[in-house]
Amino acid sequence: MERKVLLVSSLPEYEEEIGRLLWCLEDVRRTIITRLIGISQSLIDRKLGERQSIGTLLYHIALIEADWLYAEVLETDWDPEISALFPLEHRTDGNLSHFEGESIEEHFYRLNKVREVFLSHFRSMDLSDWRKPRVLEHYDVTPEWVVYHLIEHESHHRGQIFQMLRELRNDKC
Repeated sequence: MERKVLLVSSLPEYEEEIGRLLWCLEDVRRTIITRLIGISQSLIDRKLGERQSIGTLLYHIALIEADWLYAEVLETDWDPEISALFPLEHRTDGNLSHFEGESIEEHFYRLNKVREVFLSHFRSMDLSDWRKPRVLEHYDVTPEWVVYHLIEHESHHRGQIFQMLRELRNDKC
């Protein structure tokens, strides 16, 4: 059996401490993409009962990442190129809007494009800005906390996606 090395690294081109948390964010994404390569369209779009589809969750993950970047970290309007990746309203009647009809490659493109833009804004960030609270109407938040939260958010949905994938592959209906 091949011996594994389980270490957290720092992404190159970043302040080391910032790069370590960004590496963790990237690691969660890597596991999602690795597991979903080659998934069929029917598995992407299919809902199990009242739960969201895998495609809906992938759309949601990318949208939330972009929203935290623009609203909390940068405190600015969305880049039109990123905004164009999200044709649907985020929620309908309080629930995530069902999103279907896109291939896994299209979902990966959206996820990768948002991540590319997200990471680009942290390359020149120093530890002072990393820990500087953004004072918003309802709360104060630092970029450091935003990245922590996005790791937590995406990990939660990764678990949902993987559980749903197991159930869908075992469902013979």
